[in-house]
Amino acid sequence: MQKSLKILLAEDESIILMGLKSNIEKLGHQVIGQAFDGVEAVKLALEKEPDLIIIDINMPKMDGIEAIKRINNEKFIPAIIVTGYNDEKLINRASKAGAFAYLIKPVDRNDIKPAINIASARFEEFKKLLSELDDSKKALEARKIIERAKGIVMDRKDIKEKEAMKFLQKKSNDQNKKMIIVAKEIIEADQKFK
Repeated sequence: MQKSLKILLAEDESIILMGLKSNIEKLGHQVIGQAFDGVEAVKLALEKEPDLIIIDINMPKMDGIEAIKRINNEKFIPAIIVTGYNDEKLINRASKAGAFAYLIKPVDRNDIKPAINIASARFEEFKKLLSELDDSKKALEARKIIERAKGIVMDRKDIKEKEAMKFLQKKSNDQNKKMIIVAKEIIEADQKFK
C-alpha cells in the first residue's frame, strides 16, 4: 500500500468537497486543508505544504490552473485537476501549469485512487530527474574548474596534460581533499599572482 499523503482540497462546491474528503480519508490519506477559492488554495498550499493538491479548475477569485502556477512558482507540489469538462485546451493548460493527473466529475473513490497513485509516481520520477539534472550540472561545473586548474598547472610547471592531472590527483590525496577543492585553491592562488 502507498504511504498516507497529506492532501489539500480546493473545490468551491461544498457537497463535492465533502465527497472528495470522505473518499480520500477512506483511502487512508489525510486532508490537511480545504479551500473554497483559488486564492485560498494558494495560501493554504504554501502554509501547509501538502504532499498533493486536488483542485477544481473553475473556482471563484482565481481558477485552479492559475492557482497551481502560483503555488509552483513558490514550491513545487503535485496537483490533480478536477473538472466537469473533458476539454483538450483545459487539459493542455493544466498540464503546462504542473498538473500530474486530470479527473472529470463526478469523481468517486475508484477514480481518485489511481489518480493519486499516478500523480505520486510521476512526481517521484520528476524529482529524480531534477536531482539527476542537478548532479549533472554540478559534475559539469566541477569538471570545468578542474580543467581550468589543470591548465594553470600545465602553464606554471611547463608539463603536459597527463602530468598535470597526476599532480592534481596526488595533491588531492596528499592533502586529503576533494579534487574540486584543490582545483579551486589552485585557481584562487593563480588569481593572486596576476
